[in-house]
Amino acid sequence: MSNVVAFAKKIREHQINLKRSAIETLQINVGKLCNQACHHCHVEAGPLRTEIMSEETIDRIIALIEKTPTLKTIDLTGGAPELNPSFRKLVLFARSRNLEVIDRCNLTVFYEKGQEDLPQFLKDNKIHVIASLPCYTKDNVDKQRGRGVFDKSVEALKLLNSLGYGVSGTGLVLDLVYNPGGAFLPGAQEKLQADYKRELKHYFNIEFNNLFTITNMPIKRFLEDLNRQGKYESYMELLVNNFNPKAADSVMCKTLVSIGWDGQVYDCDFNQMLELPAAAKKITLWDFENFNEFVEKTIALGDHCYGCTAGAGSSCGGALT
Repeated sequence: MSNVVAFAKKIREHQINLKRSAIETLQINVGKLCNQACHHCHVEAGPLRTEIMSEETIDRIIALIEKTPTLKTIDLTGGAPELNPSFRKLVLFARSRNLEVIDRCNLTVFYEKGQEDLPQFLKDNKIHVIASLPCYTKDNVDKQRGRGVFDKSVEALKLLNSLGYGVSGTGLVLDLVYNPGGAFLPGAQEKLQADYKRELKHYFNIEFNNLFTITNMPIKRFLEDLNRQGKYESYMELLVNNFNPKAADSVMCKTLVSIGWDGQVYDCDFNQMLELPAAAKKITLWDFENFNEFVEKTIALGDHCYGCTAGAGSSCGGALT
């Protein structure tokens, strides 16, 4: 990739300021344990992973949340975040402080032992569910996520609908996430959302609120797939050639801090998986007293950042422009 302009240089060329303002979102990876092992997973999560955030670390997060009044959203991810034994403790605390809580749910976790009451728990606490469903067809989903995942996901979505999720007037938000099934950019978010709504309603009578399109990042499992297929160079060229300054100016890391399962702090979930620490040095939750100590700190950049700034842009909340 010697002919590709480094992302940090590209940002300077466009005079884009990538420093944080007040921290509004805390994204917490509570562990890599998952009941699935998806091909595109940048976390490399799976059933055999043993990395789980401890209750001590969660208690430290709770203490820091108390001292950071600018926070609006607690975004819980994994793995399957619900499999962490302290998941519900953290949820209940955040909701008691009137913070929005996002559960990045793979849907099939509802059918794991001990999770039978999870959908009702999410409803009772008005948790914002963001569920991964990489396509509205069985073959594409099962290819990415494993045999039988699509059918379980459909049943889980029907269950959430029966509880009021995704239904107008209930206040229970159900959003879906689309990841491309290969080395290409996602299509227009608005059009894909219309397609999803039409197909899921017609075939399964499923409703949801919004669809988020997220670009596959050239890291971890997806990077391995690119290398196996000899597509890494062409995919990076695709990202670079579609660099969008407006998307770069709106990236999520400007108001977000990412916490790893072991308590280390990062600029985003992707940097976390690459072990690129925040503030250009290894830092843990016990090294500061308020998340806003990261305001105006420089954000660690790499060429994978082109994934967030290509086309319409990509974030954990979907397209940026």
